[in-house]
Amino acid sequence: MDAAAAATKDELIARAEAVAPVLASRADMAEAQRSVPDASIGDLRAAGLLRLGKPSRFGGHGLDYDAIWEVGLRLAYGCGSTGWVYMVSQIHDYQAGVAPLPAQDEFFVDPDMMSSSAFAPTGTTAEADGGWTISGSWGFSSGADHARWHLLGTIAPRLGPVLSMVAREDAAIVDDWHVAGLRATGSKTIRVDRPVFVPAHRWIPIAGDGSPEMREHHDRPSYGAPLSSVIAFSLCAPLIGIAQAAIDAFAAQAEQRRLPSGSSVRELTAVQMRVAEAAAEVDAARTLCRSLIAEHAHRGGSGDAFTLEDRARFRRTQAYAARLCVHSVNRVFEAAGGHAIYERNPLQRLHRDVHAGSHQVALSWDDNAVLYGRVRLGLEPAGLYW
Repeated sequence: MDAAAAATKDELIARAEAVAPVLASRADMAEAQRSVPDASIGDLRAAGLLRLGKPSRFGGHGLDYDAIWEVGLRLAYGCGSTGWVYMVSQIHDYQAGVAPLPAQDEFFVDPDMMSSSAFAPTGTTAEADGGWTISGSWGFSSGADHARWHLLGTIAPRLGPVLSMVAREDAAIVDDWHVAGLRATGSKTIRVDRPVFVPAHRWIPIAGDGSPEMREHHDRPSYGAPLSSVIAFSLCAPLIGIAQAAIDAFAAQAEQRRLPSGSSVRELTAVQMRVAEAAAEVDAARTLCRSLIAEHAHRGGSGDAFTLEDRARFRRTQAYAARLCVHSVNRVFEAAGGHAIYERNPLQRLHRDVHAGSHQVALSWDDNAVLYGRVRLGLEPAGLYW
């Protein structure tokens, strides 16, 4: 397969669906090594999927965010951790498309490269001639092992919160990712012991408004709408993929399981109701996300400004979609019986993974519900990264 050749959205979705079973076959191995296997990254590269988030002038397929999201959802159906790492890297590529042009030229040096990030500005920043220096530690950097660039949260002089671009060779990766769920994301700590110089142009927006200039430059309608209103959808995609995989695994097991009486588990009314409710929750989460992603691109292309309530509504919906996915997986896991807790049963991993993903701060229901409620009731907004 020629990864360099541009492909349509449907073609790339089909490629993702073909790769997903291979990712599923490696899911246990990925968990054991606490990182996405190199072979899986190679499969994504061979299928041309690592180029999806990159603008066409840098080797991308010329598609918008909706295509990235659909591909990530399907990869996560095979392996939640791989889907998570994929979406994190792709949203970086998407964000980098509105960075200063010199930064884009450096960042997109390899059309198949990946990156990791840590948005919280936990390091130390000092102004320097022509830029700034940073040092310190940044945690939760998903996909760090495969990253060409580390994007580290910084309060930059005269810019405020940005992601500083730090080359892999200028930082250390601390192997501290020993966790309950999403183990294979390898979301390790990035450490910069001695201050690293960051030129004044080498940064990527951490959130904020869109860029009509880059909308035209890259022919991506969604760039005309606020970045901060779409970024967290990248975390919803793997959760929906995980939840759908859990429902399908539960249904398949229910068809095979027998009660002591000899009757089939699938004949139980309670099991049928659980499947119905769980499936409705995942369908709702998927539909909500697709609807708002389409709205984001349409309004970005038309130049329609987002109000405070629009922004809060997007963040509320992202957190609610994550909440629906957690409820869905809980619903089937609770009905799966004792066999579901064996390591050989994928349901236990899917249960752990959906909970781990929902703990990402951008998907916090409490934070985003308060944000929306305050704005809807005429109060000043409050919340993280919105």
